[in-house]
Amino acid sequence: MECTSCCVENNTVVIKVTGRLDAMSAGDFEKECGRCIDQGRRCVILDLLELEYISSAGLRSILVMGKQLKAKGGTLLFGPMSKMVKEVFDISGFATIFPVHASMEKALEAVA
Repeated sequence: MECTSCCVENNTVVIKVTGRLDAMSAGDFEKECGRCIDQGRRCVILDLLELEYISSAGLRSILVMGKQLKAKGGTLLFGPMSKMVKEVFDISGFATIFPVHASMEKALEAVA
């Protein structure tokens, strides 16, 4: 798993997650996201288009990040995601918990 982040605006960051988000990589994912939150980012957009696999540990990490953001008055939303990840989000109910957008443009419009 690899995370790359870029600041879009003062309080918004886009984090692109690639590879696999599972028990082996969930800790690194949480550290990267926690670093962004600690820097004052209150809106995090996850780009999961190149994420090949997500396990329950990965889902848990996303939930932890969502709760951390909410506690600080922030929000977590999603841009595009791979077909497999979309299916997992639909089955797990995550698509009803967090806003999911079909494109990064739509996700960025939602926070503008």
